[in-house]
Amino acid sequence: MGSRLRPPTATRPSLPDHLRTRLWGPAEFVGMPPRRRLLQGLAAGTTGVTAILGGAVLGAWRGPPALADGAFGLVCAAVLTAYLLSLRAGRALVGVVAVLAVFLALRSPQAAAGVVLAERGRVESAVVTSIEDGWHPAGRPRRLCTVQDSDGAVLPVRIWRGCEGRTRPGDVLAVLYDPEGRLPPRGAGSGASVGGSLAGVAGCVAALVLGCLVAVVRSHRLVHAVPAFREPAR
Repeated sequence: MGSRLRPPTATRPSLPDHLRTRLWGPAEFVGMPPRRRLLQGLAAGTTGVTAILGGAVLGAWRGPPALADGAFGLVCAAVLTAYLLSLRAGRALVGVVAVLAVFLALRSPQAAAGVVLAERGRVESAVVTSIEDGWHPAGRPRRLCTVQDSDGAVLPVRIWRGCEGRTRPGDVLAVLYDPEGRLPPRGAGSGASVGGSLAGVAGCVAALVLGCLVAVVRSHRLVHAVPAFREPAR
């Protein structure tokens, strides 16, 4: 009687291999990553960045508040994270991308406001009435000037661009206003250009695109073909 052949059984990975695949992705390729995965990762990163920043700029220009205040950016961050999870990318890499995307979504309203003011803002003079010491969001100390416009009205926000160590009450600062009144005024010093407004998020943008690229590339899996079981002829 002929012996019955058994289909080959898959080798169970060891615990360290399982954890490594779970956290960092399987990365089942040798040499250069597959071109399809490279393009897929770049597309995911650039699409996410464009949606987050583009939505914030559109909201600051004329869109609804949900676009301008970063809420739409948070939704885009969640969608990007869900997409990477659907690819079964490494959980650690997905977590890094999620943190970067949320950070960019929270920073995008300020960057978008700077872009819009650089494009359509109007520069006017304002007189410094008082000066206080404050802190930059990055933790660096900076000076904050309270100013009033040509009509004598005190601006609702304090100005830090142009408010330097030698600035004194009574000095005149250049202030950038939004003609449509949608955005708060800000100092017209260095960094008030489009490039200067985006410089603060450039590092996060680059890290987010790179994180998506690595996560997608390392999610690549090979299709292991298992020979079909055939019973031998008798």
